[in-house]
Amino acid sequence: MNSLFRKLHTIFTDRSILKRLLFVLGALVVFRLLATIPIPSIDTAALSNFIANNQFFGLLDIFSGGGLSNLSIMMLGVGPYITASIIMQLLTIMVPRLKALYHEEGEAGRKKFSQYSRLLTIPLAAIQGFSLLVILTRQGVLPQLGIFETVLNLVTIVAGAVLLMWIGELISEFGIGNGVSILIFAGIVSRLPSVVGQNIFSFTPDQIPVYVGFVIVSLLVIAGIVFVTEAERPIPVTYARQVRGARTHGGEQTYIPLRMNQAGVMPIIFALSILMFPQLIGSVLQNSANPKVAEIAGQLANWSHTSLLYGALYFIFVFLFTYFYTAVTFDPESMSNNLQKSGAFIPGIRPGKATEEYVSTVLTRITTVGGLFLATIAVLPIIMQSITGVATLAMGGTAVLIVVNVVIDILKKVDAQVTMREY
Repeated sequence: MNSLFRKLHTIFTDRSILKRLLFVLGALVVFRLLATIPIPSIDTAALSNFIANNQFFGLLDIFSGGGLSNLSIMMLGVGPYITASIIMQLLTIMVPRLKALYHEEGEAGRKKFSQYSRLLTIPLAAIQGFSLLVILTRQGVLPQLGIFETVLNLVTIVAGAVLLMWIGELISEFGIGNGVSILIFAGIVSRLPSVVGQNIFSFTPDQIPVYVGFVIVSLLVIAGIVFVTEAERPIPVTYARQVRGARTHGGEQTYIPLRMNQAGVMPIIFALSILMFPQLIGSVLQNSANPKVAEIAGQLANWSHTSLLYGALYFIFVFLFTYFYTAVTFDPESMSNNLQKSGAFIPGIRPGKATEEYVSTVLTRITTVGGLFLATIAVLPIIMQSITGVATLAMGGTAVLIVVNVVIDILKKVDAQVTMREY
């Protein structure tokens, strides 16, 4: 308890930590204010009805931080930037030059890599923004606009997506935590009052066992997320003893912690971004003059989030993206080379290639467990919805998953800042 009060005292008295926290808070206030500024010519009643009756756009509203629910200038949210990041990280596997840029050229290389992601965000935002404007016009949410008005709206919402991307990067640089994840977290939290109110007004006494069961399962899932996020596999490391003159250096023993879930919440975000893309294309093309194209597009647009195929693909994508993101962010070869250069080794393992293979094997095993767990709890709300018939459970489960991971990440980074200042 004394340790907790000491850390709280450090947080509120250390100007550097307080400044970072206030910066995050200020950025979120700006984001929420911008998310209330709508684009012109909206039929608010038609928009509310459309969002309420469309699970796909309800899920897309999570990524826009609530900006889609009132067609604000931030209606695209961080979706285009996330998609651009996914494409760039996929390209690191296929393009050796990009892999070298990300892993081997240090901070300068990663900055250049990030710049490519930013540039790719602009055309992706234009495509997604135009698609949404077409869909909303067909649904009667927006009136038929001329070319000038359409271009003006498109430029506005693309600029909003770029501005939000910039705000997210500022949070990562000058605040605490991952800026993109924090913006999604803020959007989810901002929707909690309306979700709670919706459940209260639709509540009936015969649903008490359902809601009690949902609360119990939610608490178990949260506990499981915390456990897996905090779980580590320590790899022992010994530094070679060196004699320089009359002094002896090295010989220390330490360990390298490999987290069971290296990827955090990103596999969930990546998987949802991929699964939403076909529905967006289907919504644009479902009124095509070609009957075959219109039929296929209609099936994609009406793809239910509770279907067996959706749940299976969601499970597979989360599992695969856990592996993929871990492979991108953690390179066993670089770790092996750094250990060898610093005169360190893993007891019982030869330096070099053998160390790389050993670390890769351990990482694969723990990532398999972490990926299976993450994929299971990702589809668990879909299973609960199919059993209970309560429509808000599937979307709420995804939101809880993101919120818990973001909160854990922020708390760990705040704790690291406090510990650094105490030393």
